[in-house]
Amino acid sequence: MSGFVDKPEPIQVPGLVHLHTGKVRELYRNEAGDLVMVASDRISAYDWVLPTEIPDKGRVLTQLSLWWFDQLADLLPNHVLSTDLPEGAPADWAGRTLVCKSLNMVPVECVARGYLTGSGLVEYNESRTVCGLALPHGLVDGSELPAPIFTPATKAAVGEHDENVSYEEVARQVGAETAAQLRQATLAAYSRARDIARDRGIILADTKFEFGFDGDSLVIADEVLTPDSSRFWPADQWEPGRAQPSYDKQFVRDWLTSAESGWDRKGEQPPPALPQQVVDATRAKYVEAYERLTGITWS
Repeated sequence: MSGFVDKPEPIQVPGLVHLHTGKVRELYRNEAGDLVMVASDRISAYDWVLPTEIPDKGRVLTQLSLWWFDQLADLLPNHVLSTDLPEGAPADWAGRTLVCKSLNMVPVECVARGYLTGSGLVEYNESRTVCGLALPHGLVDGSELPAPIFTPATKAAVGEHDENVSYEEVARQVGAETAAQLRQATLAAYSRARDIARDRGIILADTKFEFGFDGDSLVIADEVLTPDSSRFWPADQWEPGRAQPSYDKQFVRDWLTSAESGWDRKGEQPPPALPQQVVDATRAKYVEAYERLTGITWS
């Protein structure tokens, strides 16, 4: 059992049609047919969208995505049309709202990994492969891979796991030409971002992208290279052979699985509200990631 602990009612705005409530984002369509994407302060863990929000998280994700779109602009077009608030929208949508092109989305999570951890580590320990790609013996949690790899996944509904699949399966689903485009674009974007992050003392262990087509052009969409879609590790604390400290939901996950929370991850009860110290520590991590990557002081 999983999903939303307390699913919110979408805000109704004249001229906007609500399309979807995601883990973090609300999606609308405006009268011109463009998509309006609003990032909330919601946070998810262990397939649950928690009842406690993280202040400023939606703005951090949106502003960091916009910064990364600029860094990748010469590699890939993106879906952003405007950051202007739609007429009649709530004032607190400012800084968390993107007006975007409506694309023909590709139903694949495009994941690039430069380091071994997470679900990739689990598969590697079983078979010495990740998404069917053979890797050298002797790698451990946090090991840098010989070269970045493309490890796609199928998109899952809220409350369900994305499922890792092979490149060959992606080619069967979307066609060989599109699969090749996805792999090339994913690895190019990852490599650019990895180098930028490294210069700022941060390791980009892995990340996921979403792509769609605008006519015949492949366009990068959704959020990019945020702590929600990526694993960022402080480079000066990197130590293969253990779980790495990270700029993401680490405090939330640690508290939920601690005795203090009283929550049984394998049970049927939804997780409890987060204590204030966990909220504050998590917000600080998101803000620190933004500031270290962009060089801009959060305000």
